[in-house]
Amino acid sequence: QVQFVESGGGMVQPGGSLRLSCAVSRDVELFGVLGWYRQYPGKERKWVARISAADTISYSDSVKGRFTISRDNAKNMLYLQMNNLQPEDTAVYYCNEIPSNAAFWGQGTQVTVSS
Repeated sequence: QVQFVESGGGMVQPGGSLRLSCAVSRDVELFGVLGWYRQYPGKERKWVARISAADTISYSDSVKGRFTISRDNAKNMLYLQMNNLQPEDTAVYYCNEIPSNAAFWGQGTQVTVSS
């Protein structure tokens, strides 16, 4: 059974930074596209950053220029470096395939941006 385990969330002030990590229990190179999603209370999860097996990267407009997705194939890890965090980035962050696989959702990691 494949598992995605997110970590690295926390509380920061506006303008601060966090680095999220996602440990994957399977070779990350075997996935076509991996991504980071976030979910606001009562809303659906939406992807904010994605990286393909060929290292093609894209971001949602809301995070472009502030977030950076990366992958370590040797460690089977996915990362999300988040800079210049703003209150609207407050959400639970998840990693998964894109399109998402319902069986792969982990518990997520909470990011709270507040002064």
